[in-house]
Amino acid sequence: MTLVELSWLAMAAYAVHILEEYTFDWRDWARGVIGLPVEWTDFYVTNAVVVALGMAQGMLAPTLPWAPLTYAALMIINAVFFHILPFVTTRGRFSPGLVTAVVLFLPLGIAMFAAASSEGRLDLATSIGAAVGGALLMASPVVMLKLKDKPWFVQRR
Repeated sequence: MTLVELSWLAMAAYAVHILEEYTFDWRDWARGVIGLPVEWTDFYVTNAVVVALGMAQGMLAPTLPWAPLTYAALMIINAVFFHILPFVTTRGRFSPGLVTAVVLFLPLGIAMFAAASSEGRLDLATSIGAAVGGALLMASPVVMLKLKDKPWFVQRR
């Protein structure tokens, strides 16, 4: 499969991942296990952005390989740091999204980097940029959740 085809599969995989997280109550898990002050509205908005980014990276894949590779990095980081590691550190407590993270995110993310490499579209700068971009995308909603109740950011005065 090409990077372009895989990029659209990644978008579909993220949709299934969101469904798994929602169905198995990711919000309460995130509050209880990783201490995120998250509400369902935060979940909805964040995942709407992820879907929009998924569509954008799919459309940009033919000309900008860093876009789908950043999305692939986001999926890999999400899988490892927000699903697999919490599952391991809590000695097997189910993390909503774990199944799709392992079955879809890891294989697709790796396949996207492999496809970019085989197509001659992967170099060190693109790899580093994608990893940094994926990490920033993953961190941004978490950081905003932690900051939103700080006085400088509160708008209800």
